[in-house]
This record gives sequence, structure tokens and C-alpha cells, in this order.
Amino acid sequence: MIIDNIENLKIYKNIPNEVIDFLSRLNLSDIELGKKVLSDNVYLNIEEYNTKLLENAKFESHDKYIDIQLLLNGMEEIYYTSRFGLNVNIPYNKESDITFYSDPVKKFPSVKLDGSNFMMIFPHEAHAPQVSIDENIQKVLKVVVKIKV
Repeated sequence: MIIDNIENLKIYKNIPNEVIDFLSRLNLSDIELGKKVLSDNVYLNIEEYNTKLLENAKFESHDKYIDIQLLLNGMEEIYYTSRFGLNVNIPYNKESDITFYSDPVKKFPSVKLDGSNFMMIFPHEAHAPQVSIDENIQKVLKVVVKIKV
């Protein structure tokens, strides 16, 4: 797990140059929602959604991709932990590269994404994204970068 300021993206060797280039040129006025393929091993999704209450959050993990999550507008909390020892709720789906877990999220640590920072999540880690801050549901705009491992 890496949590850092956006301006430090370029210091991490496992973040490909095409990701840094794309994010540095990103302009909020001409953003298009959806999937963007940057290379054979990297794509990203630009998403807009409403955050959810903590009791509706579920841990998830991915086997094939590292996630980099950063907000372009709004704020949300992401809870995180090691995926080992969690109870599988929905087994791994190879097509969508995701496993869901049934453990309650609220007892684990979290980070607040607010547009100034990012979170890099590795395959051995589980995360519960899209959680509202202080039960204040809001619309957010987010980039989720997927880097093949």
C-alpha cells in the first residue's frame, strides 16, 4: 500500500511513464468518463458516482492488477487491509479480476482521498472504496489506474 501526494507519483519506479504523462495532462474541463487504454499493460477508468455509507462498503481485491486511485473532484474514504485472513463472500472472478469479502469494513484503517493524494493498492491487499466521509454522501469524479503485474 502506498499513500502519497499526487506530485510524488513520478518517484515510484513501478508507476509507468504513460500513467504519469496522462495524469499530468489531465484537464477537468475535457474529461470523458470511461475506459482509456494507455498500453498493453496499463488502462484506466474515469468514473463518476455517489459515495456510499460505511455499512454498505465491501472489501475487494484484484489478482492481476495494481490499482492507483485518485480523486479529481470530491472526497471519499478507502478502507484497507491485507486480504489474507479475510472471509471470501464472492469468489474470484477471472473475467473482472475481483474477489469480494464479507468482513465488516469499519474496524480497519482508512485513508481519505481528497484530490491532493493517491492510493496505490497491490494484489495482496484488500480495499473498500467509495465510502462517504462522515456519512455525507457526495458525487465524486475518480481515476482508477490498472497496472498489470
